[in-house]
Amino acid sequence: MMMADDSYGRFNYVYSSELDAECEIKIGSLEGKRNRPGYKDLVNSTIGYFSGSYQEECSDLFVTVQVFNGGMPITLPVQTSHKSFTNRWNWNEWLTLPIKFSDLPREAILGFTVWDYYGTEGRVPIGGTTISVFGKRGTLRQGMHDLRIWPDQKPDTNLPTTTPGKSSHDKMSQLFKLSKKYRDRHITKCDWLDRLTSREIELVYEQEKRDSESMFLMVEFPRIHYEGITFTMVYFEKVCFLEENIVESKHHKLARSLRSGPSDKDLKPDASTRDLLNKIVGYPPTKTLSSEEQDLVWKFRFYLSSQKEALAKFNFSQLTFVRVLSTAALEMLMVWSPMNVEDALELLSPSFTHPRVRKYAISRLRQANDEDLLLYLMQLVQALKYENFEDIKNKSDFVVSKPEPESALYRRDSDIGAVEPVIGLEQHPLGRSVMSESMDLATFLISRACKNPVVANYFFWYLVVECEDHSDVQKEEMLEMYRNVLRRFSVALSKVISNLKRQRSQLASQQAFLKRLCALVESIQKEGSQKKKIEQLKAMLHNPDIVSTNGESIVLPLDPTILVKSMNPEKSSVFASKLSPCLLAFQTANGKEYKAIFKHGDDLRQDQLILQMFKLMDKLLRYENLDLQLTPYNALATSTKHGFVEFIESIALSEVSKEKAIQKFLRQHNPSENGPYGIAAEVMDNYLKSCAGYCVMTYLLQVGDRHLDNLMLTKNGKMFHIDFGFILGRDPKIMAPPMKLNKQMVAAMGGYDSEHFQQFKVFTYTAFLALRRSANLVLNLFSLMVDSNIPDIALEPDKAVKKVQEKFMLHLNDEQAVQYIQSLIDDSVNAFMPTLMEYGHKMAQALRKYETVPTLQD
Repeated sequence: MMMADDSYGRFNYVYSSELDAECEIKIGSLEGKRNRPGYKDLVNSTIGYFSGSYQEECSDLFVTVQVFNGGMPITLPVQTSHKSFTNRWNWNEWLTLPIKFSDLPREAILGFTVWDYYGTEGRVPIGGTTISVFGKRGTLRQGMHDLRIWPDQKPDTNLPTTTPGKSSHDKMSQLFKLSKKYRDRHITKCDWLDRLTSREIELVYEQEKRDSESMFLMVEFPRIHYEGITFTMVYFEKVCFLEENIVESKHHKLARSLRSGPSDKDLKPDASTRDLLNKIVGYPPTKTLSSEEQDLVWKFRFYLSSQKEALAKFNFSQLTFVRVLSTAALEMLMVWSPMNVEDALELLSPSFTHPRVRKYAISRLRQANDEDLLLYLMQLVQALKYENFEDIKNKSDFVVSKPEPESALYRRDSDIGAVEPVIGLEQHPLGRSVMSESMDLATFLISRACKNPVVANYFFWYLVVECEDHSDVQKEEMLEMYRNVLRRFSVALSKVISNLKRQRSQLASQQAFLKRLCALVESIQKEGSQKKKIEQLKAMLHNPDIVSTNGESIVLPLDPTILVKSMNPEKSSVFASKLSPCLLAFQTANGKEYKAIFKHGDDLRQDQLILQMFKLMDKLLRYENLDLQLTPYNALATSTKHGFVEFIESIALSEVSKEKAIQKFLRQHNPSENGPYGIAAEVMDNYLKSCAGYCVMTYLLQVGDRHLDNLMLTKNGKMFHIDFGFILGRDPKIMAPPMKLNKQMVAAMGGYDSEHFQQFKVFTYTAFLALRRSANLVLNLFSLMVDSNIPDIALEPDKAVKKVQEKFMLHLNDEQAVQYIQSLIDDSVNAFMPTLMEYGHKMAQALRKYETVPTLQD
């Protein structure tokens, strides 16, 4: 940010096209004698012979200029046009740099290089020099400057530089400073003396240049004129989020004067202002309010205080820009209608750093039940990155005086595996601190995890993954913060009631189980053929110590409501893949079977995020009384290199992708004489709804690499997606359609003109409109993931949320949104390229299977 200072030292905040224009620099003349290379130099390098080094007259030189910051270029170089010289080098040319004044960093440096031509395409540097764009007091340089050229060197753009254009010790620099003071009217004018002084300064300049063995490049910085007044541009940067522009501060103080506070309570907007306020409240979280919109929110804060959705806009507009009124703004938190839990997630994003605001958000999260909290838990663990690390570090451990009954913590329903909520923990200090407004996010999460084993299980594994993430993005202090939270959680489990100690023991058993499982898969991966891999897996799973060394049941990390008693080797297998993912059949404590895929050598965090979003969207649709028969199965990354995925009995659409083959499959497993196409009506209904749901969800999350091998179909007609290695617009397939909906899938509905296809479209429209109404929640959750190391988010973290926001088409009304989805369906069904790519994928799969067929030797 920049301000303007007029010639009398008065600060003015003015709007001028010049302030927002691209930077310009004028290359004047080059003076001084050029060093001639000696005879030995000519013998050692013939380049000089073809340059202008030996010409008696002035050779054809040119100058390049480039902007640097921290030693790195931030623009491309710009050069003077070609010119032929006779007696002196004089370009007298303004060069436009590809950067605006307002975008210049404080430490920006201009690097000048003087070049000579040699041959037809070559060039050789004559010398270089540098000068900072801003002076030591942050003022933009103006007027003409003579810069010393350092021979046979390119400009050194580091600080301090070894090729400074100006020195504070020579006479020329001292006289230039005095001249600048005179121009800025810091020295009293005296006409007759000033004329003599100016002439003497010119003589000194000429003498210094003649006595020096260096060459000097004259450059000129532009002068800023506004309404006939010459201004000095001053660099201004906010030191923290409460710092502000001086003029804006005055404006905000006047616009939001506390003296007008009592009258503001009765202030009501007119119709047009009310519409504008409703528009502001409806802005997505990524929208930044303008200064006028912030003032409007403040002016009608008491009117808006009854709208819980408006609180995030109020906090952002007040605490970001206003220092004096921040206390009054915080007091509004107590007056405002309490936010919804979903909206409070926005206050935990990096945009809200004020501790009172973040603690208010945590107080709202206390109202969430454990089921809802689990939907946001992954993002809440990520939100710890925006907390005060010192506060987390300085928190003490907790002990409890009264133990809880053992059955209250671990009571499970043997039929459905549900965990009852924990009761009676008010004696626990963590339970008491829940009611305290001073609770920080880490303490809140630990407290809730100590109250529910399911929350504790996932909280533990989310922390473990963050503690193991040693990518370049993660800072050491952040890793230490996560390790500290994990230690605090472990201590809280060990120092309290007996069943929480049992929870800690269960988590340790899970880690030991994962270690044995990793060793097992690593051993299998070394085998050559698929047949040997499967044989070895089954042989190793017969060892009862794989599950537990003491024979006790362990909690499955993927689903903590499942108690694993043993393994079923005969129903376990290995998939034909490079990483050899294993299908594991677990025998549970209640006598049932549970299947899961264990992948070693793969980062499942991206799949985990997408499946979490599917689960969330399924719940949002159910809130709207729209059950689309989705299959939100579980996935859990237990490390950055391994994890579990729940296995659903199904068949890939690639195996039933022929004409009417999907109908044949459904009819085979669900025959009905009275149902459509001979299929049970509820099964066809499952197919239509699930297709519609996944079309919308994969479109919103921009899931890529969709082919018929990762679209699955269950026997009861539910279609779902697997494998999410490409999201947010990334797709290895060219010209991929926005929705995965091909002609075979439509044919299973009865064709384009069928009643069932029309029902499918209605389900699609309804799902899209329903999810649009909860767009802010989805965007808030994604905004908390921008600093995670999930691959497709880490590629462009600043664009991740906007990519999702664009797909919601929030600028359209409901009727326009339906028309938009209609066009997407038509484009997807009629797209030719996906059909061609699908054929290519089939060919590649066939070749891969052919290559992996076991030989007789195997």
